[in-house]
Amino acid sequence: MKQLSSLELQKQINAYIEALSYMRDPRKLYDPIDYVLTLGGKRLRPVLMLMAYNMYREDVNRIFSQAAAIEVYHNFTLLHDDLMDHATVRRGKSTVHVKWNENTAILSGDTMLILSYYYMLQNCSSNLMETVMFEFGRAALEVCEGQQLDMEFETMSEVSEDEYLKMIRLKTSVLLACALKIGALLGGASGQDAQMLYDFGIKIGLAFQLQDDYLDVYGDTALFGKNIGGDILCNKKTFMLITALKNADEKTRLHLQKWLLDQQCQPSDKIKAVTEIYNELSVPDICKAKIQSYYKEGMELLDRLSVAPEKKTILSSYIVGLMQRNL
Repeated sequence: MKQLSSLELQKQINAYIEALSYMRDPRKLYDPIDYVLTLGGKRLRPVLMLMAYNMYREDVNRIFSQAAAIEVYHNFTLLHDDLMDHATVRRGKSTVHVKWNENTAILSGDTMLILSYYYMLQNCSSNLMETVMFEFGRAALEVCEGQQLDMEFETMSEVSEDEYLKMIRLKTSVLLACALKIGALLGGASGQDAQMLYDFGIKIGLAFQLQDDYLDVYGDTALFGKNIGGDILCNKKTFMLITALKNADEKTRLHLQKWLLDQQCQPSDKIKAVTEIYNELSVPDICKAKIQSYYKEGMELLDRLSVAPEKKTILSSYIVGLMQRNL
């Protein structure tokens, strides 16, 4: 059975998404959707869905609609996140609420949400439709729950490690896991294999997000794709900061909190000072150990799938490549 590489799958799903036509009016509702979906991106979620399917069946084009649904939903969340965060740029381009206006961002985002369900249903096997829509609906709901927790964290004085891990599981991991599980189910995988791929997605999603936390402080701007230290400057409650506050003695904790409360300092001074505190408390080593733990647990689940080892190679290699982002 022929298995396609990640680049081939990305190219095919990009072509499919670009060819989607919204032959409806008013155009001002649909033009922002075209704009958002052509901004690019890794297409991580649809590629994972197609890879999971391709381990069991060859005709990946059969589920392009479901793969597009996952990507449309993901981009809907980004559109509304940008509005809530007052972000002005996404992937080097103006965000929708800046290019158009806030009302357009809300309504076009709502339309993307509805379209994602439409695409998920399109040509879905009748015997799997209820299961697929349950999995997709659950993941979509949990992503919103994760976003709410993330918003609440902004005004909380303290966030525990468990609370943070729950939030990133909901906000990041569940959609990756859902993509993998739906792809496997549509490909004819057993319920056990589909659940293992879901659990694999949860573990890898947690590792990805913790890696982002790490790279925001210790990454190379050229490789990471954004400026270093942004989380520090906005006092974002990441795994790094939560770990530092938990492990610091009273003197170090007060020193760290002084920097968190200082609104007049130079950004470069704050980044340097907080990074030094992280180094003193071995925060980077703790974070990397947590990343490696989740990654190892995820890859062990992948090894246990009931398909031949060679059929897991493309997915395994893809994940390895993602995890080697300057860590």
